[in-house]
Amino acid sequence: MNTTELKGSWEEQKGKLKQKFAKLTDNDLMFIDGKKEEMLGKLQIKLGKTKEELHKIIKDL
Repeated sequence: MNTTELKGSWEEQKGKLKQKFAKLTDNDLMFIDGKKEEMLGKLQIKLGKTKEELHKIIKDL
């Protein structure tokens, strides 16, 4: 998954992630250019998922 793919439909994906994982907040899902890895790291910790699991979850939305 590259930055363009993530950024392109991020608003839609963000809404779906918040539905799937109610404990996520807008701050958890804030996408800032150049900070994708930092955001994914925070999500890994909060959700207890690996990087690969997160990529699969986002891809499957």
